[in-house]
Amino acid sequence: MNTLMVLTEGTGAAGGNSVVFLVGYVVFLVLIVYFLFVKPSKKQRKEQESLMNSIKPGDTIMTTSGFYGTVIGMDEDTVIVEFGNNKNCRIPMHKKAIAEVEKPEDAYKEDAEEEKSSKKVGKKKED
Repeated sequence: MNTLMVLTEGTGAAGGNSVVFLVGYVVFLVLIVYFLFVKPSKKQRKEQESLMNSIKPGDTIMTTSGFYGTVIGMDEDTVIVEFGNNKNCRIPMHKKAIAEVEKPEDAYKEDAEEEKSSKKVGKKKED
């Protein structure tokens, strides 16, 4: 009986500290998992959702398989895409298969910026 009392007396103070440490450790691990995995995936999902909502006919898109095309029609989940210069190549596809969207206005802005930068470079003066 004496050994039983010694064992229980010795683990009383240390047992309370170890439980607090264990709970703190579990909470710390849960927070790490949340900030490394859950929060970034939520952010990516919101970005993808806003991308899908911004698609309009006339936009140039790139599919997840790497094909470039132009949106010519839309439904709730389906987009009709025209690939290449062939007007007969129109394929309905799911919105989730779109990886990137380029608006026609953005293409004009990029062209204007490239023209400005090429004019600034100019030719070197010869001595």
